Amino acid sequence: MILNFRQAPPQEKLIEEDEENEEFSETKKNNHVKKRDLMKRRAKKSFICTQCEKSFSFKHHLVLHVRVHTGEKPYTCDQCGKSFTRSENLKDHMNIHTGEKPYKCSHCDKRFSRSADMNRHKVVHTGEKLHTCDKCGKSFALKQHFTAHVRVHTGEKPYRCLYCNKRFSQSGNLKTHKRIHTEEKPYHCTECGKSFNHSVSLHSHTKTNHSK
Repeated sequence: MILNFRQAPPQEKLIEEDEENEEFSETKKNNHVKKRDLMKRRAKKSFICTQCEKSFSFKHHLVLHVRVHTGEKPYTCDQCGKSFTRSENLKDHMNIHTGEKPYKCSHCDKRFSRSADMNRHKVVHTGEKLHTCDKCGKSFALKQHFTAHVRVHTGEKPYRCLYCNKRFSQSGNLKTHKRIHTEEKPYHCTECGKSFNHSVSLHSHTKTNHSK
């Protein structure tokens, strides 16, 4: 039995070779893109906090985050002495002293000195709770409230007291705890001048001693 094979014309062979070369080139290009994306993903979040193992893509973000643990606040208001971890927070704070309110709600005419206050206010209009816990289904309007809630499930306590190494899940709890060591009493009774380290203590004192 004799099999006959048809030899493709030279021009047709050139077209086939061009298509093969184009296909190879495209495959090589796709592989290069995939490799580059893989390298980018590996490079992402390569800066890790030694305190809580949270990772960041940029060293600058890690430096800012570490201040959560150290309590460092290098930016100080020259009007009232209040300090901040970030320069942008100080900039927003200064609006309180100047009376400037550059942030306007897109739903109403109300204006705010700080962007964070404006964002919290917007929830009044939208009623949105975009952050939902996948453990219990509870939803939150603000991301910071959601993040704090999740630690109830994970047991994470990223905030450490520099005086006794006790750890806390929320920065506010650490701030209150530190007053045990510093003996700071920022809450003052307007009736008798007595000072307290907790707002709850001041409220209880006022209710017991000065309520009419």
